[in-house]
Amino acid sequence: MSIRETIKETYIDVLEQIGSELLVPELNDDVILLESGLDSLGFAVLVASLDETLEFDPFTMMDEPFYPSTFGEFVEIYEKMNPNK
Repeated sequence: MSIRETIKETYIDVLEQIGSELLVPELNDDVILLESGLDSLGFAVLVASLDETLEFDPFTMMDEPFYPSTFGEFVEIYEKMNPNK
């Protein structure tokens, strides 16, 4: 499974865990994260879940913090910082 697919699947799982729903028809690269259904706690749960699944947290690996605003930017961070590529 690709990183993108793993992130998408985990994203939906976290929405279900926190009792929220996806507020957009589809998770695509242009989706604004703050309008997608997850709040700040949900994003923390998402990053922790991805850390457990992918075995790395790109946000702790960054020299300069960058906070993605779209789903595409979020996925890109994981793809670029993947230590297993």
